[in-house]
Amino acid sequence: MTKIVKENDLDEAAQCLKNGGTVVFPTETVYGLGADALNEKAVEKIYAAKGRPSDNPLIVHIADTDSLSKIVREISPDARKLMDAFWPGPLTMIFKKSSAVPGVVTANLDTVAVRCPSNKTAHSLIKKSGVFVAAPSANLSGSPSPTVFKHVCDDMMGRVDFIIDGGECDVGIESTVLDVSGDEFRILRPGYVTYSDILKITDKIKSDYVDIKGVDTPKCPGMKYTHYSPRAEVFVVMGNSENCKMYIDEILAKKQKRTGVLSYKNTKYENADYVIDAGFDMTHYAYVLYEALREFDEHNIDIIYAQFEDEDGVGVAVKNRIFKSAGYKIVKV
Repeated sequence: MTKIVKENDLDEAAQCLKNGGTVVFPTETVYGLGADALNEKAVEKIYAAKGRPSDNPLIVHIADTDSLSKIVREISPDARKLMDAFWPGPLTMIFKKSSAVPGVVTANLDTVAVRCPSNKTAHSLIKKSGVFVAAPSANLSGSPSPTVFKHVCDDMMGRVDFIIDGGECDVGIESTVLDVSGDEFRILRPGYVTYSDILKITDKIKSDYVDIKGVDTPKCPGMKYTHYSPRAEVFVVMGNSENCKMYIDEILAKKQKRTGVLSYKNTKYENADYVIDAGFDMTHYAYVLYEALREFDEHNIDIIYAQFEDEDGVGVAVKNRIFKSAGYKIVKV
């Protein structure tokens, strides 16, 4: 039986985490499914609730940096600069792990991913619980991450002990994951904190995110498996608005299935069965993406054509998510 609580009533949920239970909570990025990171049986409940492969590592969430030394072996001066600049916030960093962190959290790697969320509810819950909270996104494995309360309930009701109603998430896509465990820092998953943001703080990062398919041993979530996919089939149509409209309109003129379009920059598609506009910039595109993919499913759409333009900054993260949601079915126009 799953109990729903409000953001101002966290005591029971915090105690549940402390006792080895599972709690879904809002963060600034997406909703997370949390359990005590140092309790192996509790962490196993996360994998069971999500139907998640056990070789996919989890992110450990903390409320402050004072306790970080308990779960990581070393923190370089440049990593500390990044913590000062971006924590609390949507940046996850990968460190060499201490022996306190069980292998079930890290998929038996010698590194651990850690972040300090800025969402006040998440921060308060972690602090009240007194534990390190391992938390992937609170969705069934492979489906779009939930960014609104309703979609959390769709996936997790009856699978977890508590769900905290935190409304809508601010960012809409998962955190940037930066590997700081070596001499050169690498972005393993792009997010709201961009390459140029990180470069302003440290020169240990040499390049932006590079998409690598077919990773055998993922160091962070989102690297190995098909992710973020609705039930509908997704195609990404990439180019300027005029070329995208021309291509998609031709598809719509002879469509035989219920077809939806995720439009960009208010491009009109009169012949689509359902249209959602992703706004005029990639920050808004990121904010609406997962909610839109689920909304298409709710309207029984069979095929989605996602209009997309290749852009830097947050656009790198949106491209990563939407390419994976489409299984890399991309049409360049």
